[in-house]
Amino acid sequence: MTTQILSGATGVLALADGTILQGIGVGAVGSVLGEVVFNTSMTGYQEILTDPSYMSQILAFTFPHVGNVGVNHEDVEQIGASPERAARGAIFRDVPTEPANWRATGSLDSWMKTRGVVGLAGVDTRALTKIIRDKGAPHAVIAHNPEGQFDLDALVAQARDWKGLVGLDLAKDASTTQAFEWTEGVWDWPTGYAKPEAGAKSVVVIDYGVKRNILRALASTGVKITVVPATTSAEDVLARNPDGVVLSNGPGDPAATGAYAVPEIQKLVASGKPILGICLGHQMLAIALGAKTIKMDQGHHGANHPVKDLTTGKVEIVSMNHEFSVDRDSLPETVEETHVSLFDGTNCGIALKGQPVFSVQHHPEASSGPIDSLYLFDRFTASMKA
Repeated sequence: MTTQILSGATGVLALADGTILQGIGVGAVGSVLGEVVFNTSMTGYQEILTDPSYMSQILAFTFPHVGNVGVNHEDVEQIGASPERAARGAIFRDVPTEPANWRATGSLDSWMKTRGVVGLAGVDTRALTKIIRDKGAPHAVIAHNPEGQFDLDALVAQARDWKGLVGLDLAKDASTTQAFEWTEGVWDWPTGYAKPEAGAKSVVVIDYGVKRNILRALASTGVKITVVPATTSAEDVLARNPDGVVLSNGPGDPAATGAYAVPEIQKLVASGKPILGICLGHQMLAIALGAKTIKMDQGHHGANHPVKDLTTGKVEIVSMNHEFSVDRDSLPETVEETHVSLFDGTNCGIALKGQPVFSVQHHPEASSGPIDSLYLFDRFTASMKA
């Protein structure tokens, strides 16, 4: 082990190809391994860093000013408190600023320390983004040492030896371990998160790494919600006699999680129940219907992605977070493509012909500006009433 002392640097990012980026360490002290992706969102960094879909990933923010609104106890997206169920590292152009917002209960830096999220600031994030765009999302180790001591060769070797996300099932770790009821609705100014009254219709949400705001948006349509673990069988889901089923977002390779989830999804489809899939749930529904998924070079991460709803002709600005996508060329004749990315033409939505079964790649609950996709929850609940 050869420890190197870097002059002025207290943080590094070591890529598998040997590239070393030096900067200022922030957040937790230590090192974590993951895949580096960039996110183009201008707001919502706390929600992004607690999204379970970012498990085993290191997140580089392209927006330069992060930390301005601080953090609070309400804007956490993951279910449960384990920080390992979300992003492990974060990269910033500038050192996160001190909070200046009435909802803040602490600073981003102190919050990252508490959660064990290792950060690196003072990095040319535009150059890093170009590396990802040209070469794909690299495997890397992000490290923070206040003394500036790093074994760079060992960090590079660790990044090089990591197998990556392909073949990795993370949904079991991101999921709840027991069923529970959800009653909280979307934010209602100025009182906070609402408590909508639940109607007669009930929904079972299979949790592959669900976000709280997905549950809130669904609850706001007036349905009763039960959240169940990722490994729940179709028989157990149907035994609850739901009016509809939601396949949630989540991390990892859909084909790996699909090894146990897809057969259950196929049984749910055969039951005739209305089904809504989101992100990972969309990908696994596509596999269950006969399609294939592929690993993307850089993925889609951000809140400014244009997606066209082919059923209405409207273009929506949506939030996305995925490294895998449905291969549109593999869609069987029984499946209709409903949404498409206007960035790269990749598939963003499907529907099973003749049945109330559909899914989207993006996160329809996200509202970091536009709320263009909230109608999907109404479309789902309308299918249950029909």
